[in-house]
Amino acid sequence: MATTSRKPRRGSWVGATARLLVSLLVSALFAVPLYIALVNAFKTDEAILAEPVALPSPVTLDNIIRVVTGNGPDFWGPLLNSVVIIVPSLAGAVVLGSMVGYYLGRSSGLASRLLQGILLIGLMLPFQVLLLPLSVILKSVGLQGSYLGLILFNIAFYVPFAAFVYARFMKTVPMELEEASAIDGASHFRTFVQIVVPLLRPTTASVLIFVGVWIWNDFLNPLIILGPGAGSTITTGIFRSLGQFNTGFGTMFAFTLLAALPVLAFFFAMQDRFVAGLTSGATKG
Repeated sequence: MATTSRKPRRGSWVGATARLLVSLLVSALFAVPLYIALVNAFKTDEAILAEPVALPSPVTLDNIIRVVTGNGPDFWGPLLNSVVIIVPSLAGAVVLGSMVGYYLGRSSGLASRLLQGILLIGLMLPFQVLLLPLSVILKSVGLQGSYLGLILFNIAFYVPFAAFVYARFMKTVPMELEEASAIDGASHFRTFVQIVVPLLRPTTASVLIFVGVWIWNDFLNPLIILGPGAGSTITTGIFRSLGQFNTGFGTMFAFTLLAALPVLAFFFAMQDRFVAGLTSGATKG
C-alpha cells in the first residue's frame, strides 16, 4: 500500500520562521548590553572611547585587578552587604511562601479566597507606591536605615509571588500521600515538613532563582531604605562609584561584570531544578 508524504503547511512554516526571528531579535536586545560590558571590561579607557563595541585588542586585566584589589571603587563591601541581605531574605520568602502556598493549594474556603485576594493586591501594587508609607513605618519602629528593615521588606514583598508558585505546584501533589501520613499519626506540620517539603525542591529552585535575581538587582529599595549611612549593596555600590568627574569606564565595566558573576553562577548551579520547577505543573491540573 502506497504511502503519501505530507508536506508542511505554508502557514505553519511562516509561523515557525516568525517565532524564530522574534526570538533572535529579543535575544540580541538582551545580549548587546552584556556583550558591551564584557568586551569593555578588558579594554583601556582610550580603547573604550574610540571603539566601544569592538573586541579588546590588546586584552588587559588591569580593570579587573583594580576592582578586586580595592584600588578602584569598593567592591567587596557592597558584595558582602548584598549577601548578608539576600540570604535571610530568600530563606524567609521560601519558608513563609511555601507554608502559605501549601494552605492555598489545599484549601478552598472563604478564608483561602480572601487570603488569595490580599496576596493578589500585594502583587499588583508597584513597590514605588509602597516606599513612602513603608519608610514611615520602618522609621516609627526604628528599622529605617538598617539591614533588618530591608530584609523584612524583601520577605513581605516577595512572599505573595512565592506563595502562588507553591500553591500551583501543590495541586499536582497527590492527596493520598498526606492521607497516608495522617493515618500513620503524623500531624499537619510533620506531614508538611517530611512529606511535602522534599517534593517542593524543583519549585523552591525556581523561587530562589527568580526572587534571588530580583533582590540582587534591586536598586531603589536599598537606596531608600538603607540610605547613605548604612552601607551599599552591589547595585547601589555601582551607582555611588559613578561621579561627574569619573572617567574610569573600564573600571566601571569590570565592576558591573564582576557584580553579575555571582547570580550567573547561582543560576547555572540550579539550572536543572529550575527547569524542572517550571515544567512541574505543565501537564496536571
